Amino acid sequence: MTTISAQPSVRTRSNSAAPLLRMAWRNLWRQRQRTVLLLIVVAYATLSIVLFWALYDGFSESAMLGHARYLGASVLVEAQAYRDDPDPANALKELTFLATLRGQPGVLAAVPRLEFPALARSASQSQGLLARGVDPAQESKVSNIPSRIREGRMLRGTGEVVLGESLARRLDVRLNERLVLNTSGSSGLQATGLKVVGLVYSGVAAVDDGAVLISLTEARRLTGVTTATAVAVETRRGQEKVVAAAVAAALPAGVRATDVEGQLGALGDAMKAKSGSMTFIGLLFALFAALAVVSTVLVSVLERTREFGMELAVGMRHAQIALMVTLECLISTTLGWLIGLILGYGIAAVFAHWNILGPVFAGYGDAVQSMGTGDEIHMALRPQYLLYSAVTIAAALVLSILIPARRVRQLNPAEAMRVE
Repeated sequence: MTTISAQPSVRTRSNSAAPLLRMAWRNLWRQRQRTVLLLIVVAYATLSIVLFWALYDGFSESAMLGHARYLGASVLVEAQAYRDDPDPANALKELTFLATLRGQPGVLAAVPRLEFPALARSASQSQGLLARGVDPAQESKVSNIPSRIREGRMLRGTGEVVLGESLARRLDVRLNERLVLNTSGSSGLQATGLKVVGLVYSGVAAVDDGAVLISLTEARRLTGVTTATAVAVETRRGQEKVVAAAVAAALPAGVRATDVEGQLGALGDAMKAKSGSMTFIGLLFALFAALAVVSTVLVSVLERTREFGMELAVGMRHAQIALMVTLECLISTTLGWLIGLILGYGIAAVFAHWNILGPVFAGYGDAVQSMGTGDEIHMALRPQYLLYSAVTIAAALVLSILIPARRVRQLNPAEAMRVE
């Protein structure tokens, strides 16, 4: 008898959920203005969270990519001794591993460089700097500098130099004029006269203020180093850590591979410190977004007190009305969340593909240039933004359900119908 009587009860509860779901759906569109407002609030909250993190992560990625493409490399292979003391005397002992390195999975290019301290002298000015000897035909595979030459051209051989545009102004030297480069090589003081064949404007302060590119052959002659101080390795974006770990096994003893994050130094520490504060700001941002959703839902429920009183008067139970309100909240917030995700990821995809933010942030001058992003800043696209927004909207949904449901359960039909 107990089993027989329990079955209709289960069937009745199952059958009662479907009418409530249909009623909840009709209620949403019966008051279109109220529903559209809620959808806009939820979509805006979701959109804001997605774009907040897409912009922050994109700026961080742009800074690292700018460092890799302008100041260092995606992966930089150096002797540990040179890493500790950047003196050409601590350069790589040999480059026989280059062929093996270029054959490693994920390595798109591996190009030697030779950096050394020097004194650049024009007819009227002089300045100490760090010169870089490069392979003129290969450097464009691992660096953006060759593509950022605003005046003139890239190196073609010895006797030529490419300068950062700001550095050229300080030295008071122009295109096709000459300057002298002095350095201390293994056989004593060395000097060479060079013709300025190109001026670089990258939007990165360290490059525009200090770039000095000469041919690798000339750098070797000046310093007496027959190898290189580093090998710049190019990888696909986002694969720097993986490739750095993979190539380490192919390197001789005393030689290490450093991904772009490991090259950042003080900038990397600053970015990590900033990441903690941005996480806190992101949490506050999510809290305000959740409160906006909750307040919108709560106001919507309060406006329907008279309606709920009439439904109670015609026989609906408090639990049924509470369930109906819960379904309305669930449907509307889910729809708003999906709309916000589509808009958020859509906008982020546009800003990730096209360099729209670069010219905007360029107006901030040195503050942005010091981060090494150059004139290209893209938003990031990561799947975890979906999780961040989902947690926020879910928290808002729980509060949106608990507060109105509690109010509905306390309603007195007679009193509720008298509410204007």
